[in-house]
Amino acid sequence: KSEAIESKCRKLSCVHPGVCENLKTDHGPLVQLMQNVRKEEGVKHVFIASGVRYDLAELAPDYVKELAAHHTGGQLSVAPEHVSNRVLEKMKKPSIESYERFQTMFACASKDAGKEQYDIPYFISGHPGSGLEDMVELALWLKKNGRRPRQVQDFIPTPMSMAACMYFTGIDPMKMEPVYTARGLKEKRLQKALLLYWNPEHWEDAREALTQAGRTDLIGHGKDALVPPGSGAPASLKSHQGRPRARS
Repeated sequence: KSEAIESKCRKLSCVHPGVCENLKTDHGPLVQLMQNVRKEEGVKHVFIASGVRYDLAELAPDYVKELAAHHTGGQLSVAPEHVSNRVLEKMKKPSIESYERFQTMFACASKDAGKEQYDIPYFISGHPGSGLEDMVELALWLKKNGRRPRQVQDFIPTPMSMAACMYFTGIDPMKMEPVYTARGLKEKRLQKALLLYWNPEHWEDAREALTQAGRTDLIGHGKDALVPPGSGAPASLKSHQGRPRARS
């Protein structure tokens, strides 16, 4: 809102841990652009498939209504990435509650528009700061909300990013404190298995991850269990042991 304030501010982020009151979050110009584009001669559809900042979108109900009514082609990809506040703090991302509020807004706006549409959440495993206990928390949230993600990404350090700095140094540069990072292939595989707890091909790894995390109570047939008991990989996986695993 003010160049004077901006010139003096030294905060790392305008949107973390919350949206700054000095950040202009007016979606009006974007809504006007969307309306103008779809009025252009020869333009039948204008779809926004991803890239929506839900922490900002939830502050603009008119934008969400416009998005749901005219600019979603059935699915909208969003990236909450995790549910653990400890991990989200390292990502400088909003809490999962922010995503849940946006999810409700989008669902209501889609219903009001008479459309059956869905938001597709994107999650990541192995991010600096994420341990097995954090992935268990994420898996429990997924099960509670009936989610079975297929868009799963294992963390890859990106040059010049803070996450890459934490990955290579093992230190949070903002706090100068140690940060756990899964580096070994097995560590990373176990974290990813918890994201894919619903897939029988990952049950053996998920059981091992739960055992290491001290959460064997989540192995069983109860309503709260993530994976069934048992030993050995499913037959479909055994025939492929020793070969590289396909990436989700």
